Amino acid sequence: MNSRALAIIAAFLASAIYGINHTVAKGIMPVYIEPFGFIFLRVFGAAILFWAISFFTPREKIATSDWLRVFGCAVFGMVINMLFFFKGLNLCTPINSSVIITLSPVMVLILGSILVKERITLIKSIGIVVGLAGALVLVLFSHSGNHNASNIPLGNLLFIINAFSYGLYLILVKPLTKKYSSITLMKWLFLIAVFINFPITIGEFTDVDWTNLPFEAIWGMAFVVLGTTFATYLLNIYALKQLSASTISAFIYLQPLIAIIYAVATGADSITLVKAIAAVLVFTGVYMVTIKKTKTRGETQKEGLAKNSG
Repeated sequence: MNSRALAIIAAFLASAIYGINHTVAKGIMPVYIEPFGFIFLRVFGAAILFWAISFFTPREKIATSDWLRVFGCAVFGMVINMLFFFKGLNLCTPINSSVIITLSPVMVLILGSILVKERITLIKSIGIVVGLAGALVLVLFSHSGNHNASNIPLGNLLFIINAFSYGLYLILVKPLTKKYSSITLMKWLFLIAVFINFPITIGEFTDVDWTNLPFEAIWGMAFVVLGTTFATYLLNIYALKQLSASTISAFIYLQPLIAIIYAVATGADSITLVKAIAAVLVFTGVYMVTIKKTKTRGETQKEGLAKNSG
């Protein structure tokens, strides 16, 4: 199996975990832990895991010129992104959260074309539109009850900010993935995030009644730290070494689909024709965005002449 195929599998697994997370995290907030307290648990727990693993990997030194970018990645990827998403999830429904964050690929394409001059191909643009159409089918035609949603409009707004922040993080971190290993990046990004998040999140973290948590709350928190945080960020960083930021962000379209599949598997939802149509659209969109353009014979000859002339 080639490296690109492994990268696609990694991106798919990350989206699968995120899709399940919408329901798991919502199920324990705010009954057992408030959203900001949950973020401190996520970031601090992931930082410990990444630093523990780093002792068994080759040491790398971050160049002085890269520290500002590293700081920006931590702010957009592990602070704004996480705080706004979990606060929005606390106010809104899992279905809303899984669908609205599908705005992220659009933002990545726009930001990528502006900041790093990434070319938006026709096939990739069509794929984005098709995938977004599938996600919208889910939210417009799928019925969902009130999942303890106290302020859906505000929750939706926070999800939009979250999607923008995550999209910017993917673009900022992409150049770093070519210079440093995944573990090196993650250990520093999460360590920085621990200090930035601390004054905002420590209050709600200490309010948790840790000695009386039931098993379902402990399992949910463990899933969010080990799966949604540690595993997904590691998988996405690995995938970014082979795939573009816009391609990685397109996998977000899988989250509404996986969220519903998980709900069906746990008996909380059922398969309908609308969801089946949405599934086809989502998978088609992701496929169109992830396929690699094949070079024409003329393009290959031009590259060869350019190399020879050098």
